[in-house]
Amino acid sequence: MEGIAQFKVAGVSSPCETWYKVIGDLKSEAVPLIIVHGGPGACHEYLLPLADLAPSMPLVFYDQIGNGRSTHLPDKAGDEEFWTPELFIDEFRNLMRHLELTGRPINVYGHSWGGMFIAQWAARPGAANLHRLVIASSLASMDVWRIGITALRKKLPLDVQEVLDRAEETLEFETPEYEAAVEVFYKRHLSLARPWPAKEVQAALEWFAKDSTTYGTMYGPSELYVSGSLRNWTSIPELSGIKATTLLINGAEDEAKDVAMQPFFDNIDKVKWVTLDNAAHFAHIDQREKYMQHLRTFLLS
Repeated sequence: MEGIAQFKVAGVSSPCETWYKVIGDLKSEAVPLIIVHGGPGACHEYLLPLADLAPSMPLVFYDQIGNGRSTHLPDKAGDEEFWTPELFIDEFRNLMRHLELTGRPINVYGHSWGGMFIAQWAARPGAANLHRLVIASSLASMDVWRIGITALRKKLPLDVQEVLDRAEETLEFETPEYEAAVEVFYKRHLSLARPWPAKEVQAALEWFAKDSTTYGTMYGPSELYVSGSLRNWTSIPELSGIKATTLLINGAEDEAKDVAMQPFFDNIDKVKWVTLDNAAHFAHIDQREKYMQHLRTFLLS
């Protein structure tokens, strides 16, 4: 089932639309899993392998506003006061109300950027119905993220590092040389699946290219340069508020290195952490069978 949730947003004249897709029966006894994509702006398609879980539980996929099949707002490009984590937390709450899921147990999976703002939502009183939380390949703050990214960057070939450094000095990011250098990093730390890019990786990259409003405004020109509104973001002061049992999952070659995930482990009371070998940021693609096994075991326990 596909549908639209109307979402009223301050500063936008008419209601926005959040597109969603439900696999399974939300009226069943099984606890549904809401799947929150990353980016910002990668859209739900790259997480569709999680449909492997559908025999065990109802699933809800959705595209966040500004992206995918939801309302696009290109006129808000560069508006850092508009594109905030609070906007996406509000959208998530609105979708839960629309689907009549606020008064019953739910499980939530947040990947990368999705894990960032969902961790903030999960730490607040309004998340009392959260049964299980999965934070996948995400980061607890931009400061710890930068530590990890910097360490990975120093392991790149010197000529690649030089191209990245030069682009940041000149702020010229839209060159073939920069794109090629970024791809070297992505092949090591975004996904290890070959041939490159896997269709799910391609889907995410294509959405960034089609409409870079949210990613460009909130993050930056690539994963290697954080210049957007999230540059000083942190969830660490809030994390002790997460009461739901939580699974952390990342890949051994993930751009979300352990240092970026560690504050989740240190500050969430009931937490388990799994790191998959031979997997990067799209660990659900690189080690699909093992990944789904871990999710299924955790969510059904």
